[in-house]
Amino acid sequence: MQTYIFKLIVSFIIVLTFNSYQTINAQSNNGKFIVVLDAGHGGKDPGKHAKSGIKEKDIALKIVLNVGKILEKNADIKVVYTRKTDVFVDLFKRGKIANEADADLFVSVHCNAHNTQASGSETYVLGIHRNDTNFNVAKAENEVIFLEDNHEENYKGFDPNSPESFIGLSLMQEEYLDQSIKLASLIQESFTNKLKRKNRGVKQAGFIVLHQTVMPSVLIETGFVTNTAEGNYLNSSKGQKELSKSISDAILDYKAEVDKNVGSIVAEDIIEDNISNEENTFKNIVFKIQIAASSKALEPKAYNFKGLRDISREKQGNLYKYYYGYTSDYNKAKKLHIEAKNKGYKDAYIVALRDGKKIKLSEALKTEVN
Repeated sequence: MQTYIFKLIVSFIIVLTFNSYQTINAQSNNGKFIVVLDAGHGGKDPGKHAKSGIKEKDIALKIVLNVGKILEKNADIKVVYTRKTDVFVDLFKRGKIANEADADLFVSVHCNAHNTQASGSETYVLGIHRNDTNFNVAKAENEVIFLEDNHEENYKGFDPNSPESFIGLSLMQEEYLDQSIKLASLIQESFTNKLKRKNRGVKQAGFIVLHQTVMPSVLIETGFVTNTAEGNYLNSSKGQKELSKSISDAILDYKAEVDKNVGSIVAEDIIEDNISNEENTFKNIVFKIQIAASSKALEPKAYNFKGLRDISREKQGNLYKYYYGYTSDYNKAKKLHIEAKNKGYKDAYIVALRDGKKIKLSEALKTEVN
C-alpha cells in the first residue's frame, strides 16, 4: 500500500511539473499550430519488412519527410520530427518530444504486414482493442520496447503480449478522443477519395506511442509491405508522394476546421427521441450542447457563434470546447440541440455532466427524474 501511495504522489508531482512546463513552453510557440511527425521504427529496428527487402522504417521516414515539407510551406505551422534520419528512437521519447513541443497534433506513420496478400490503409486512435486483429497490430508495433534499454523501468508493468496491459492505456488520451477520431477520419477519407485506396477504417488499439502523448494523436498504417502490388507502391517515389499529400491535406483540413471554430465533432453517445413540451428534469445532471472545438480562445459572445447566446467555454489540453445552453431538463436540451443545428452547427450534440464531470448521455438518462 505504501508503495502504491508513493507512486501516486510521484505521478502527481510529475503532472504538476509537466503542466508548469507546458504553460511556459506554450508562450514560446508564437501562436503556431504545432504538428509532431513520427516516422515509425528506425535504426536497429526495421519494422515490418517483405522478402523483396522493403523495410517499413525507410518508407515511414520518406513519407514523414514529404509530409513535413508540405506543411512547412504554411507560415502558421511548425513541424517537429521525432527522427529525420535512420536512427532508433525509444517509444517513450517520441511522446516526450511531442509533449515538450506542446504540440497540437501527433501523427505517427507506419506500414502493415500480414502472411496473406492483405491490403489497404487504416488509421488508429488510442483505445482498448475491439478484436484480436487490432490487438495483434498494436502488439507488433509495441514489441519494439524490447529493443530499448531499461524497458522494464520505462514501461513498468506493461507487457505487449498481455491484453490486460492495455486496459489502462486510454485514460490519458480520453479527453482528446473526439479530435483524434476526427483527424483519423479525415486521413482515411483522403486516402479513399483522392487515392482510391482500400479503406480499412478508423480503429482503436493500445499503441504505447500514442499513450505517451497528451494531444490529439493518430497512428497511420499506410499499407501492407507484404502485399506485392501495395508493397511496390509504398516503396515507390510516386506512392510516397501521393500518400504524403493525402496525409498533409487531411492535417490541413483538420487545422482549418479547428481555426474556423466550426470543427466537426464526434459524439460518442447520441440518443434521439421525440421532443415533449413536458418538463423532464434530472437530479444532479446538467445538459449542454457541444457546438465546436477550436485552438482559439474566442469570447463566448453571440457574435462569435452565429447569434447563439448562453455560450460557455472550457479548455481541454490545447483545445477550447464551446457549449450552448445549460439545463437539467432533457426536453429543453433537445430543443437547444435543434436550434444549434439550425444555426449551422450540424455536428452539434448533447453532452451530460454530473458534478461538472462529463458522463455518457445514456448513463445520465438512467438517473432518477425529479
